[in-house]
Amino acid sequence: MSRLILFTPLLVFGLGGIYLLRVFLDSSNSGPVYDNLLPELIGFCLEGFFLIGLFSLIQRRRERERKEELRLSLRGALRDILSHIDIGLLGENAEPSDSRALQEDNRVVAELIVKLAENPLTLVHMAKLKSVAQRNLTTIHDLIPVAAQLSADHIRWWLAITDSVRQLCDATDSAAVSLSLHHFLANLGEFDGLEL
Repeated sequence: MSRLILFTPLLVFGLGGIYLLRVFLDSSNSGPVYDNLLPELIGFCLEGFFLIGLFSLIQRRRERERKEELRLSLRGALRDILSHIDIGLLGENAEPSDSRALQEDNRVVAELIVKLAENPLTLVHMAKLKSVAQRNLTTIHDLIPVAAQLSADHIRWWLAITDSVRQLCDATDSAAVSLSLHHFLANLGEFDGLEL
């Protein structure tokens, strides 16, 4: 609907300008209206077309940047949990992922899912992860309105992420921790895959 509202004036100004230009270029028309007023109307239509187009592009760019900032703030709230998962899955002589990559790179989640399938977390890392999840659950829950500003799909997957973190907090054995962790990473992967 918003695109229709945006493109209607563009269409009116564009078609109006083209029609007036054709009338102006028709050599059979002459007189003060055709010589003086018609070029002014053509200029008005062209200015309107370009100004509306320019302002709409600027507005869409700002909206996209704002949504990207909101998405990054949501991902930033999960960085602590992702960092502990990453550290728990490190092999010998391996370096942990960069903090910026954990927050911004969508491929990290897919890599963590593969690593988790190949090498489950130890009980010590599960206990640390559960503690981190309990510490961050309130913040993750409080960011639901931020996810709602992105789209209905974003809020749906953010609610699923919040629920999987809550399940991780409530887990009482290693199987429940592993299951909630798989759900968390799968939900986060779906969230990352959404278009802004």
